[in-house]
Amino acid sequence: MTDKIDLRSMNFSELKNLISEMGLPAFRAKQIYQWLHEKGVREFSEMQNLPRALRDKLEETCVLHNCKIDTKLCSKIDDTVKYLYCIAPGEYVECVVMKYKYGYTICISTQLGCKMGCTFCASAIGGFQRHLLPSEMLSEIYTAERDLGIKISHIVLMGTGEPLDNYDNVLRFLELVTDPQGLNISMRHITLSTCGIVPRIYDLADLHLGLTLAVSLHAPNDAIRSQSMPVNRKWQIDEVLKACRYYAKTTSRRISFEYAMIADFNDSDACALELANRLKGLLCHVNLIPVNHVKETAYHQSDKTRLKRFIEILESRGIPVSVRRTLGSDINASCGQLRASKRKEGDLS
Repeated sequence: MTDKIDLRSMNFSELKNLISEMGLPAFRAKQIYQWLHEKGVREFSEMQNLPRALRDKLEETCVLHNCKIDTKLCSKIDDTVKYLYCIAPGEYVECVVMKYKYGYTICISTQLGCKMGCTFCASAIGGFQRHLLPSEMLSEIYTAERDLGIKISHIVLMGTGEPLDNYDNVLRFLELVTDPQGLNISMRHITLSTCGIVPRIYDLADLHLGLTLAVSLHAPNDAIRSQSMPVNRKWQIDEVLKACRYYAKTTSRRISFEYAMIADFNDSDACALELANRLKGLLCHVNLIPVNHVKETAYHQSDKTRLKRFIEILESRGIPVSVRRTLGSDINASCGQLRASKRKEGDLS
């Protein structure tokens, strides 16, 4: 990484201080901030209303972290677009853009690789490289918007990585992406997914941000969850659900529980009954996800009959439930799969 100032990761107050230290008038800070966030420029030379001397100074002392499109896959089934970005030599990250009736949603990554090691997820294949910077997360959005000629209205932090493991950078990203002087995306249009970093769930609750918290549960008990999610060996289900109850009570925001339906693993009637009992009385919603096929695992999706029965049991006990719509199935739109393919080609360090 460079020693230069990461300009796009600065909030407006920090940028104003930097401009003041340079001995420049305060209005320059607003101009630069607009170029960085309203227009998502990739080069200082694009900041045309700045004096050449100032652009040269910024070039000398600061850096703009950008994503370069390595691979772009467009679904023939729907309007889903998947990107593999190169952010530095040997460093690749994925994001997915999905079109809905209400607008465009982008699923972004928060880390290069992942430490969590969930066995059904392609994101952990190849291990963890590093945290993404706020500017790099922003660039995932700006690059897609520029390439597709669209404006993003909703964000899900569900790509590669565990957002709450990159807590400080993710919080700064959220501050910047919701700034009225930037993309101005409502916090209520942002969903953050976690596998259950319990202390950070409490921290997030106390911030009252207004975002939607999605918790990857994927099992009704510790015996099953620990087999597929190593994080459960540190924070078990009772601890996770206690934190979730605190979050829901503190924020009055409904928790979304992600549950990957895996044939003959976590999809039995007994699993559905146990899950319903655990979630009783909690302001929540269960999002059932037909597990993605990953060549490196032996997992397979539950069949339609089993899925229907699982839904019936949850609903009969008052648990709201839905099945995640499958988008981009013909382009392997789940995060981690393109990056894993790149690793096999020998282009990842």
